[in-house]
Order: sequence, then structure tokens, then C-alpha cells
Amino acid sequence: MNFFLTFKFSALAIAEIFLIGLAGFVLARKGIISTQGLKTLSRLVVEVSLPALIFSRLLSDFNFQRFPDWWLFPLISFGLTLFGLAIGYLFLKADKSLSQKNEFLGLIAFQNSGYLPLALAATILPPSEADQMFIYIFLFLLGFNALIWSFGVHLLSKHRGKRFEFGSVFTPPLWATLGALLIIFLKAESFVPRIVLKPLAMLGACAIPLGLMIVGGSLAFVSSEGKIRKRSLINLGLGKLIILPILVFLFIIWIKPPRLIGLLLLVEAMMPSATSLSIIAQRYSADCDFVNQSILWTHLLSLITIPLFLSLFRYFVKFLPDGW
Repeated sequence: MNFFLTFKFSALAIAEIFLIGLAGFVLARKGIISTQGLKTLSRLVVEVSLPALIFSRLLSDFNFQRFPDWWLFPLISFGLTLFGLAIGYLFLKADKSLSQKNEFLGLIAFQNSGYLPLALAATILPPSEADQMFIYIFLFLLGFNALIWSFGVHLLSKHRGKRFEFGSVFTPPLWATLGALLIIFLKAESFVPRIVLKPLAMLGACAIPLGLMIVGGSLAFVSSEGKIRKRSLINLGLGKLIILPILVFLFIIWIKPPRLIGLLLLVEAMMPSATSLSIIAQRYSADCDFVNQSILWTHLLSLITIPLFLSLFRYFVKFLPDGW
């Protein structure tokens, strides 16, 4: 498959995902979903649907014999975050005029690591590989959620007199992951009846489309007020969506990991800034205007960069199967 044909298929796959997000954006813009309604929907997904998806998929598809290196995925998350931080520090060293230094670092270090990668895996991979990729993403999120709600909070609240709340790390998705892993470790899966697992799987099936609508709806409420910091936004887009995935790609070429693990690294490296940073910025009095502008900017720019890099990666490294 040549590059331009691959780009076409990649762009169509991304378009399918962003159309769901666009539905949330339009509903929010038209006032059909209010700010409070979006918060309620977000709470429903984070506290019910996503944990149900994680718990049911792990119990159905995960075992320690099949995934002996499961503990590597939280470490991969730590490594990718540190990589992003290093790139951010280099930008800050090269351009002393960049303000909002902590916000800039957080926006490069933390990506939309859940809903978009899950939707992308479901769109571009055949079902058997998509199920395996889901497990990888859930394990990756173990490290990511622990970092963003600890170090991410510390980063955006630094010098602002706010104390980090340790309990915020233990979110429902994290509890669902840890609970499922404990049940599997104790070989107690058979004690979880099908009458419980099937409804959980049905609830979990709503997590990805609702999550994408929440992302779109959240972007609709991003404030465009305040000074537009074009230089900072350009540097952020360059570092987050171009330099980071290029360096991760070169790293993958060097270490030659298994195909799906390599794809996981690429997908997470290509993602726009985490929408959760907007919540953290508001709660801990960071520069909300810059954080919100950056989240919107990176999501819009990723409409181009994600299919572009997927095409380049598939063209050079055949990660994706034919016919997707």
C-alpha cells in the first residue's frame, strides 16, 4: 500500500473518531448538553462505564501467563512522560520568553491517553488485536493515572500554595484495574458470575463513544478569552505533536519491540494534550486560559498529525495490518 493510500485510510479512521467527538462538541455548543450535564456525563463514564470496561475486559482477556511482562506497561507510561518532560525542558531552555513554564511542561508530558487510543485501536485493528491492545492501554493507564494525579497536580499547582490530595490518585478506573488483577492473581475469575460480567461488558461498551463525546463537549466549553500566546502554542504543537512522535519512532526502530507494543508507544506519543489538565488547572489555579487554548490547539492539529504519522509509520514499519 503506497503512502497516499495509507494516509487516506488513516485520515478516514481518525475522521470516524472525531465525528463522535464533534457530536459532543455540537451538542454542547447548542446548549443541549450544559456544563453541569457534561460533568455528570463525565462522572458517569469515569466512575461507572470505563471501570466496567476495564474490569470486564481484563477478566475476559487477561492472564499473567499470556502477559508475563504486564508490569512493563506502567513503566512505559512513566518513560513516555519523562521523555515529554525532557523535550519540554529543552524548549524552555531554547526560548527564555516562554511563560507558563509549568503548564507548558504538563501539556507536553501528559497526553489524551485513554479514550482516543482506545477508539483508534478499535478502528484500525482487527478485533483480536484490538482486544490485546485494549489490555495494553489499560495497563499503560495504571502508570499514567498515577502520574497525572500526583506529579501532574504538583506541576500545575507548584508555587501556588495548594496541597496535593493523595486520594485523588486512586480513581475508579485504577481501582477497577487493581481489583481485576487481584482476582486474576488469586485465580478467582470463576467466582465472578456471568450474570455480573455480561452487564458490566454492556456498560463498558458505552465508555469509548461517550468518552469521545465528553472530549468534544469539553472542547466546546474551552474559553477563547484572554491573550492568545501564539509563540507558546506553536512551540507546544511542534514539541508535542511532531518532535515527540518522531523521536519515539526512532527509538522504536532502534529497540525493535513486538509490533503491538511498538504501535502502543506510537499511538500514545501522537496523542494531543490531556483534557484532564483543564480540570487540574481550574482546581489548582493554574493559567486556565493557556491550558484550555493548548488543549484545543493540539486536538485540532492532531487531526492532521495523527493520520500523517500513522501513514509514515505504516509506510516504513508495517505496524498496521493490510485491509484496515
